[in-house]
This record gives sequence, C-alpha cells and structure tokens, in this order.
Amino acid sequence: MNKENTSPAKNKRRKKKKKPLSRGLTAFLTAFLMVFMIGVLTAGIIVIDIFSDIGLINIGHNPEKDIAGVDYIDLDNYIANQSQTTIIYGYDADGNEIEIARLHGQENREWVDLEEVCQDLQDAVVALEDKRFPTHKGVDWIRTIGVVVKYSFSQGGSTLTQQLIKNLTGENAGTFVRKYKEIKNALALEQHFDKDEILEAYLNTIYLDMGCYGIKTGAEYYFNKDVSDLTLMESAILASITKAPRGFNPIVNYENNRARATECLNYMLEQGYITKEEFDAALAEEVIFYGDDREREEEYVDEEDVMITTEYNSYYVDLVIETLIDDLREQYGYTESEAFRKVYYGGLKVYAALDMDIQDEIEYVYENRITFPKEADTEENPAIQSSMVILDYEGRIVATAGRLGQKTGDRTLNIGTTSPRQPGSTIKPLSAYAPAIELNYYTWSSYIPNYGIAVRGEDKPWPTNYGGVAGSIDDLKNLPQAIAPSLNTIPARIIDALTPTTSYRFLRDRFKISTLVEGDADYAPLAIGAMNYGLTCLDMAAAYVTFGNGGLYYEPWCYYKVTNAAGDEVILEPNREGEQVISSGTADVMLQLLKCVVTYPNGTGGAYAVSGQENWAKSGTTSDNKDKWFCGGTGYYVGCAWTGFEKVQKAINTSYYGQNPAGKVYKEVMTRIHDGLEYKGFEMGDEVVRRSYCTGTGLLASANCPSSTGWYKVSFLPGVCKGCSGRPSTGEDIGDPGYDIPDF
Repeated sequence: MNKENTSPAKNKRRKKKKKPLSRGLTAFLTAFLMVFMIGVLTAGIIVIDIFSDIGLINIGHNPEKDIAGVDYIDLDNYIANQSQTTIIYGYDADGNEIEIARLHGQENREWVDLEEVCQDLQDAVVALEDKRFPTHKGVDWIRTIGVVVKYSFSQGGSTLTQQLIKNLTGENAGTFVRKYKEIKNALALEQHFDKDEILEAYLNTIYLDMGCYGIKTGAEYYFNKDVSDLTLMESAILASITKAPRGFNPIVNYENNRARATECLNYMLEQGYITKEEFDAALAEEVIFYGDDREREEEYVDEEDVMITTEYNSYYVDLVIETLIDDLREQYGYTESEAFRKVYYGGLKVYAALDMDIQDEIEYVYENRITFPKEADTEENPAIQSSMVILDYEGRIVATAGRLGQKTGDRTLNIGTTSPRQPGSTIKPLSAYAPAIELNYYTWSSYIPNYGIAVRGEDKPWPTNYGGVAGSIDDLKNLPQAIAPSLNTIPARIIDALTPTTSYRFLRDRFKISTLVEGDADYAPLAIGAMNYGLTCLDMAAAYVTFGNGGLYYEPWCYYKVTNAAGDEVILEPNREGEQVISSGTADVMLQLLKCVVTYPNGTGGAYAVSGQENWAKSGTTSDNKDKWFCGGTGYYVGCAWTGFEKVQKAINTSYYGQNPAGKVYKEVMTRIHDGLEYKGFEMGDEVVRRSYCTGTGLLASANCPSSTGWYKVSFLPGVCKGCSGRPSTGEDIGDPGYDIPDF
C-alpha cells in the first residue's frame, strides 16, 4: 500500500506551485534594475569627476583606476600582444617581393592601420553595427535599454566599443554582472582612446571565419584584395560576417550573407553614407570569391595549436622555420616554446633567401621522382630516398629538397639538412687532400704509393680500393691520379702522414662539420668516411663552397632579414661574413683537383657534369654500398645530393638504380637550373701558378723530363728535377724535393 496516498495530513501540507512571473513583468524588472544600476554608475562617475575638478579628491588621471575603480583596458598593450600572422616572403627573378607562406595558430591575423582601410568598409561596419558610434561615449543607452527590455541581455545592444572589449577579453557570457562590467570598461576605454583608435582595433580583432582574424586577412581570403581596394558590395559582405561568422560566411552560406549585406547597404543609404545610385550599383555588382577552393581544404589544429591545411609548406619554408627558432634561442635566450610562439604568433616579416625558380625545379624533380623508379614505399619494401641542397658561393641556401615524393606535412624530416648520413669518399677532399695542401705536406704532383697502411687490428694493409683491389707499393699515384677514381689507399696514407688528430681538427675547426664526435678521429672515418654519425648534405655543401670562392667559409643562411610586423625593426639578420679557413692558394689547387674528377677518363664524376659549364665534383659511396653521394659545382652553384634508404640498412642495387643515383639526380636538377645561363668558369687567384712537372719524379720538370702540368701554391713549389728515370719512382731516387715536411 502506498503510504503517501493514505496520509491526508501530508497531502494538506503540500505547497502549491508558485506561478512564474509573466514575460512582460520579468522584462520590466530586469530593465528597471538595469536602469537603476546605470544611474548609480553614471552618478558615481559624475560625483568623482566633480570632486576631482574642485580638488576634494585627486585621482591624478591614473590610467588604471579612472572610472569608479574600473581596471581599464590598456588598448595599446592588448594590440602589442595580439597573436599576429608571420609572413614569409621570397623574391622572383625580377626582384619582386612575393608572399610564399603564412605561419599562424588558429588566429590568422595581420594588423592594418585605419587609414589603409577603404572608407566604404569603415562606414558599412558603423552603419550595420553601431550607428551612433561617432557620438556616444562608449555605451548607446537608448539601444541598451531597448535590448534589455526586449531580450534581457540575450541579444545584441553592444556598441563597437563594447564588442571590442569582448573581442579582447573573450568574455561573452549573457549575464548582468558581465554586462555591467563591460559597460564600465567601455566608458573607461573611450576616456583614453579616440574613436579612430577604437574602430581600428575593432576592425583588426573581429573574426571572419576560416581562421581569419581582422579585416586584412578576411579581405585577402574572400576577395584576394587589400582592404584599401574593396568595393562597396565587398565591404558590406565583409561587415556582414561578424554577426555569426560561419552562419554568414559568404561562401558557405551565401544567401544568409547576401540578405544581411543588403540590409547593411540599406542602413548605409538611410544614414547618408551612400547615394541611391551607389546602392543600386552595389546590388548589381558581380562578386568573385577568391577563397572558394581553399574553403574546401581539410583543416585541423595540431597539438601545438597550429592551423594545418592540406597544402604544405615547402622544405625550404620548413628550413626557414627551424632556423628562425634556433636563431631566436641563440640570440635572445628564448626557450624552444618561446621561440616557436614568436615564429608562429609574432607577426614577423621574414625575407627568405631561396631562389624561387630553382626551388620550383628541385621540388618538381623530387616530388615526381624524375630520375628514380616509380616504386611503392612500404615497410616490407621501402623505396629508395634522396635529398639535396644547393648553395651559392656566399653561403646562401638557394634551394633544398628533403625527400622523394609528395610532401606529407609541415616541418617533416629533411634528410639533407637534419639527418646525417655516412659520407663515403666525399669526405676525402675535406679530411685528406685539403689539409695536406694547406699544411704543405704534399703538392699536386707528389707521388704516393697506391697501397694500404698498417693499422692496428688489421692483419694486412688497409684499406683496399673499390672492388677490393689492394694496389701495389710500387704503383705510385699523384694527387689528381688518386682523387679522380676515388682511391682509398692514398687518402689513408695522407692521413697517416698528417695524423688522424690533425685531420679531425681540420674538419671540425676549418670546415665546421657539426656532427663529429671524438670517435671520428681515426683512420676509417677520415679516410673512407665510415663515421659514427655522418654528415648532412648542408654541412657538406657548405664545406665544399670554400673550394670555389678562394677559401672562405660561410655559415649557410636561408633568410636575408626578419622584421616586426610594421617592418621598422630588424629582429634577426644572419651572419653573412665569410671566414678565411684555408688559403686562396689551397682552395684553387683543390678546385683544379676536383675538376679532374670530371675531366679524367677514369674520373667518377664525368657522367654527371652539367653541359655548357665548367664543372668540378666528388662522388661518394660507402663500403657497404648503402649510401651514394654526389657533391659538385659550376661557376654558379654548389649542389650536394645523397641517396639511400631512410630507415633501413640496405645496399643500393646499382643494376636497378644506376651506378650512382645521387649523381643522376644532381645532374637532372643542376641541368634544369642552368638552362639559359651563360658559361661561367673560375678565375684562379695570384696565390697559385700552373707549372710543368716531371712525371717521373713529381718535381718541376727540367728540359729533358717527360712532363705534364699541374697547379701549385706559389708559396710552396716543388724543387726542380735533376734527372729522372722517366717513370714514377718509389721515392728513393726522387732527389731533393726542395722543402721540408713540416711538423704539426
């Protein structure tokens, strides 16, 4: 039995439900309370102002507490700390500035001064959103009371000043307390800033959908125009979006926007901003929406709050971003997170150093795998990979490609700039030949036995040459004869003479190789490139640049300068000063030696030379055939390419990919970028001379010597041959070389 139903006393004690207040009465009480509070606020302001004027109290125009204890909003501070879009620019072949990338979080914003905004857009916003904006003091009391009575704070009624406060603070709750605070802030704001400043801030903080914050990015997105060039109808369309950005997006919800834009034009006509003729012309205007294609892109926000789309930045832009983050940390002491936010949210203007035409060519070759098989890339059968970097002779990074195939994201791995690989024989000019010439151990025509050396742990002379050929102690080779076919034995003997420590320090201190470890100060890493970590294409190319510019090392740079959003303060500039790391004479001799790699019949670089240009080169292959390299140059550029497998240790099948796939892609790219360029050779400096040498002794040739020609430093010439056997000797009958082997 239900006890509740059997208890008459309890039933009698049940309270009757109170009837709710009528909607009209609720509105009346709310309006009354609002008017009362407004009266209190206004009276307080008047009393404070009067007492201040007659000296009974002194508020001293304290910008933080001017109105009834209000913590007024410092508009200048908010503006300075608004997230703004960083823009990266490049230059076309005619030197014109071209925007190539935008970096931003969810807020894509560029600040624009009010004088740059067309008058129609200013008028459209005022007419549609706040017709008494020019005359009120921050709050439109008539409109506010009307909205309170009708909607009880649930809709509208805010002036542009109040809307600006909501945009800046993010506070948008439909409550009395929030509205009261907003009114106080609006009154305070208009005491400190004029109408133009408030309107400018409002126009730059409104949200226009599709990640566009502010009218500049909105005008560019929807119409591909600057805000100074908008038509009357375009201005009305843009002004109409703010009510509900997605609901009034003119591309997604055209009819909604059209109706509101027409309403905006009607208001402009009624308020005298436009004539009837202008009204009719605006309605008849054919509007083209530039953002139509982009609107359909997939968009999402990653874990770092960065807006990502299906159109990815190039490897060059990625390189600029990484470099900026590193430079900000180094020069300003930023943390990684602080530097990241400065790059993506700081409204920077970055002037990238890429050659846009060359970057287009390298991207085309690499994305379409032009010189590589069109193979699938799976875990079981990974496709071969490659990367390439191109520099000029002043360290400018002209172009880069990080991997083969379509780019799959932003800031993805660029093997050529961030992933060291075993260099093979491309290390030899840097670790053996250049220091030997710089430190006066050997000359062009010095003969060295083509035979390995005794190395601890090896039971026979080490190393052998390509294919396991051991060579012979009686088979003497001079430097061009050794470097052209990339012999291993000669560099090993040179390093033995230099000592591995000297060679290692040369790589570290002269050529600035950043990936070295102490374990690399040994024969195998220095003579054949079997290093602990390896080198990047970027480090390699930067080192090789010294051979074509007279011995100057330039730290590679990828941007000219970085400024603030206004462009009036330079924040970053790269170090573009060269450092003399080897003598001009050494550089010129090395250049001539590397030309032999291309010109000698047995040279490893002849097949990959760029037609119509003077070429130098050095190829590289690791002993297990897992890495292939090609570094070379012309009078214009230096290029360095690597090819191998990205994640697995797998030998390159040369019958399938070619003898040197790095050489093939190097030639393809370099041929394309030199198309139409005039022949450009190299001029030798006054620190080198070309002389005939005796092919029997390696000394300067006398009248009866069999001879060839070579390049020598003026400061370090061999002696003159005093008689020879007519064949390269073992060194026993060479005679006085005319110099002493230096201690180092």
